[in-house]
Amino acid sequence: MVDRLTDSRMYAHLWGTDELHAVFAEEHRLRAWLNILAALAAAQAELGIIPEAAAREIAQGATFERLDMDFVVEETRATSHSMLGLIHGLQRILPPSAAEYVYYGATVQDLTDTWTAMAMAQVGAIVWRDLGDIERLLVEMARRYRDSVMTGRTHGQPGAPITFGFKVAGWADEVQRHRDRLRAGAPRWLVGQLAGAVGALGFFGSEGIALRAAFCARLGLEDPGISWTSSRDRLAEFGSLLALVTATLARIGNEVYQLQRPEIGEVREAATTTTVGSITMPHKRNPEGSEHIVSLARLVRANAGILVEGMVAEHERDGRAWKAEWPAFTEVCLLSATALQLTCGLLRGLEVDTAAMARNLATAGGALASERLLAALAPVLGKHRAQAELQDAIRRARDDDDGFDQALRLVAGDHLDPLTLSAILMTPDTGACGTMVDEVTRRCSRAMAGDPANWP
Repeated sequence: MVDRLTDSRMYAHLWGTDELHAVFAEEHRLRAWLNILAALAAAQAELGIIPEAAAREIAQGATFERLDMDFVVEETRATSHSMLGLIHGLQRILPPSAAEYVYYGATVQDLTDTWTAMAMAQVGAIVWRDLGDIERLLVEMARRYRDSVMTGRTHGQPGAPITFGFKVAGWADEVQRHRDRLRAGAPRWLVGQLAGAVGALGFFGSEGIALRAAFCARLGLEDPGISWTSSRDRLAEFGSLLALVTATLARIGNEVYQLQRPEIGEVREAATTTTVGSITMPHKRNPEGSEHIVSLARLVRANAGILVEGMVAEHERDGRAWKAEWPAFTEVCLLSATALQLTCGLLRGLEVDTAAMARNLATAGGALASERLLAALAPVLGKHRAQAELQDAIRRARDDDDGFDQALRLVAGDHLDPLTLSAILMTPDTGACGTMVDEVTRRCSRAMAGDPANWP
């Protein structure tokens, strides 16, 4: 079989982690499916739907090691049915007294949806752990650089002074909100599926509701209360949350990507002695990690969109919606886990050049104090008149190559005393940045201290 580029030995590490590859590996999935079938048989035996002996034989005999996978694959292709190959494979290895009770009254979607919920539990636990690591790194960084002054930029242009700690605290606050969303979503997402043909549990008669509850309990999943064969919002929500998470990581990555440009040079990714930026331009130090985080996030958003599309399902079961989830859900999870791991590494090794930040701020001179100067002149001239005069002075200075500071002094000199004017122009004012850093770091630290180590 030919590997996709993203599955190849050379490049697979860029598109998935070992942890996530293990979750979605065929053997791991089939072992989980067999456990689900054993749990279903045990719950059915508990309620007297099938013989207890048959349930025991299914639990003992339905093991991955005994499956003839070649036979299972051939039968799946020959029957054109998603699960009949596995059913036939199980019947071959079980005694006749148990073979007829395999998959008793269940459907493909009962098995695969239940497994998907179990996979969400595993993936969510990894996301919870890695987001916690990222948040701790960001909180520490925000405190360290609380007062490190730098240029705040809007629309890609220098605006007014901020601190690097303020920028990082904004990232930490966003990550904490994702942890809140992950915590709140667990009861909605981690539910089993036992619906039968059209969701009515008709095969099981009056025992259907009790059977579903017992089945879910054995697997550590919530009872959904109603069949959800066409209600795909759970997967869509989980996938959308991962799209939000990776979009935040991409925002961080993109900021590192931009600030690493030599003409800015305020942060840099860590580089090792073996790192090669370019094989044709030896001087280059490419932002490989940060740019790849952005690439991964784009793919997560694209695949999460497929999960949202699945919500528009027809009648009580719609394979067009449901089966499109199989590849999309896997990709969303694999790519998100990779982005999380890359971001952890990026932040741990990030080199912050506070001297470059100060130089860049100084280069702009008094122009970056225009907001504070406007605030000082507004009570004297009126805000709009002051804004017009300052903007006109700055425009003339730019056109005539006059100094910005001199142009601003000409506008403000008649209205502000020299000491006040010099203080505004010469001393960077970061406003409430420090106070907001303190608030966010306190709030994040308090939340992390109260959070459980494991999810859900």
